[in-house]
Amino acid sequence: MAKTTPATLALDKAGVAYELHTYDYDPDAPRVGLQAAESLGVAPDQVLKTLMAQVDGKPVCAVLASDQEVAMKKLAAAVGGKTAQMMKPADAERITGYRVGGVSPFGQKRAVPTVIDEAALAHEKVFINGGQRGLQARLAPSDLVTALHAKVVALT
Repeated sequence: MAKTTPATLALDKAGVAYELHTYDYDPDAPRVGLQAAESLGVAPDQVLKTLMAQVDGKPVCAVLASDQEVAMKKLAAAVGGKTAQMMKPADAERITGYRVGGVSPFGQKRAVPTVIDEAALAHEKVFINGGQRGLQARLAPSDLVTALHAKVVALT
């Protein structure tokens, strides 16, 4: 498994301290984030998932705990929109440059507004996808917010 991805390059460029962790990715897992948490031996709320959505037809990245579901109305409101819906997997892959199951908020092909659930800030360190399936970066959630210029709101 490559340890250098567009996500790790973006983290390095931003000067963010992180540690990489690998796990056995299961493409058949019903919920990839929960499978990652179990494989890493950490609580699901410490592994953040990256969801690509559309708010009023424009791409948005939502980051929240792997055991939570995003409230679409809250996501739309966070970026000043009216309606939000999940992006189709093929569109998410095209816009981010990552394969579903390996989407990171860092190093996407095109920068999009990012919203992070405020609950993520309750942890000293969190895991976020490192830019490929089976690769997680562990970092301070405050660094996540700063490096992504993300908005922090309640998304659940």
